[in-house]
Amino acid sequence: MINIRRSDERGGGDFGWLNTRHTFSFDQYYDPRFMGFRSLRVINEDHVQPGAGFPTHPHRDMEIITYVLAGALEHKDSLGTGSVIRPGDGQRMSAGRGIRHSEMNASKTDPVHLLQIWIMPDRPGHEPSYEQKAFPESEKRGHLRLIAGPDGKDGSVTIHQDARLYVSLLAPGQEVAHELAKGRHAWLQVAKGKVELNGKALSQGDGAAVSDEPKLTIKGTEDAEILLFDLA
Repeated sequence: MINIRRSDERGGGDFGWLNTRHTFSFDQYYDPRFMGFRSLRVINEDHVQPGAGFPTHPHRDMEIITYVLAGALEHKDSLGTGSVIRPGDGQRMSAGRGIRHSEMNASKTDPVHLLQIWIMPDRPGHEPSYEQKAFPESEKRGHLRLIAGPDGKDGSVTIHQDARLYVSLLAPGQEVAHELAKGRHAWLQVAKGKVELNGKALSQGDGAAVSDEPKLTIKGTEDAEILLFDLA
């Protein structure tokens, strides 16, 4: 079963410094039909104007993944971490018992385009922590590259949940396949371009909840970048 969440049905809005689209209920956008999927709680697509961003604010008990599609995002947190997140990086912050951070566009001239992802942890009260790694384009081109998971497999960043995040870059006609173990579910998010998921057409910003499908075949119909979540 595949349920498609179309891009133009998402919440959010244009606030001048921030143009945002919320796949699931978030902040002032509330829809009881879209409160998350399995442990996946938030997918926000953000366009942040030059020199703008999110000033220091708190989080707790959430696994937060930032995936930059274009531009650069400057991260600072109460652990003392200071970093710049660029396209190709896998970054996660485990908020745990509590953390404060800021995320600002690192450029004064160019916007930054990113996906903000929240995954609920396996339990409350983890030690707050931060991790960031670079994943070369060659590892994602025509392949599903694991960038986040519960055990650090294949050099991925580690999250406190039985969930795995794969990323792939697809040319037109190129396809990847993923087998879902019995009882597991998936969410596919199209970050760029257009694809077909088991024959169903999806465009930039579209998402799809998948259950009771033993195999997923994702085919690029134009140059595309996708995120695939394998969820308990």
